[in-house]
Amino acid sequence: MKKILLALPVVALMAGCQTTNNQGALTGAALGAATGAAVSGDDDRVAGALIGGAVGAAAGNYIGRNNNGNCVYENSMGQRYTAACP
Repeated sequence: MKKILLALPVVALMAGCQTTNNQGALTGAALGAATGAAVSGDDDRVAGALIGGAVGAAAGNYIGRNNNGNCVYENSMGQRYTAACP
C-alpha cells in the first residue's frame, strides 16, 4: 500500500504532460488503483488495485475523449468551469 501511495504524486505530475485522453486515463487508473487497493481485503490488495486501475483507466479515457476541444478554467472566486479552448 505504501508503494502505491508513493507512486501517486509521480502519476499526478506525469498527468500534466499528457493529452486529454491520456490524462484522463492516467488519472483514472491512479485513482482506481488506489481505491481498489483500499477497499479490498488484506489478502487481495494487488488484485483490487489491478482491477480498480483497469476500470479507472477505461472510465478516465472515456471521460477524456468526451471533453475534446474543452479546457478547464478557474475564475477569481476559485470556481472551475469548462469552455472551448482558445
